[in-house]
Amino acid sequence: MKRLLICRHAKSSWSQSDLRDFDRPLNKRGEHDAPEMGQRLAARGLRPDLICASPAVRALATAHHYARQLHYPVDEIRSNPVQYSATVPLLLQLIQQVDAAVNLLMVVGHNPESTALANVLGALMIDNIPTSGVVALDFAVDNWQQVATGKGRLSFFDFPKNTGG
Repeated sequence: MKRLLICRHAKSSWSQSDLRDFDRPLNKRGEHDAPEMGQRLAARGLRPDLICASPAVRALATAHHYARQLHYPVDEIRSNPVQYSATVPLLLQLIQQVDAAVNLLMVVGHNPESTALANVLGALMIDNIPTSGVVALDFAVDNWQQVATGKGRLSFFDFPKNTGG
């Protein structure tokens, strides 16, 4: 059994119009929501074996917040430049390359790709994963190479404004 946490980065700031998209930091809401969502994941007893994040400032900051709440070493977050502008097939390829020893994988990235990835892998119809949202998919497989379209089973979908937790 493998579990994949597909996480959209927290809310980012648009206040500095001279910044490249890649360099946008989290805004005040993002700085609040990311740790809260990390706490919710911790309350579920989750601890990733591996966190992979887009190197964009807002995604990496979100991953750091999650890592701290989940007692995952921040310096072990794997950042791949490909994740910043990856398509769903490329994200799937990255997931399929993860070592079989990893049972719980967290991927922190961007929309629309995060929503599309969740929908493709889980045969879901989510309109939009909100900022700081997390979709957890379970796969009845022994290794990540076997993760494929429609094979994931939704475990949960949570986001900051979800009062049901």
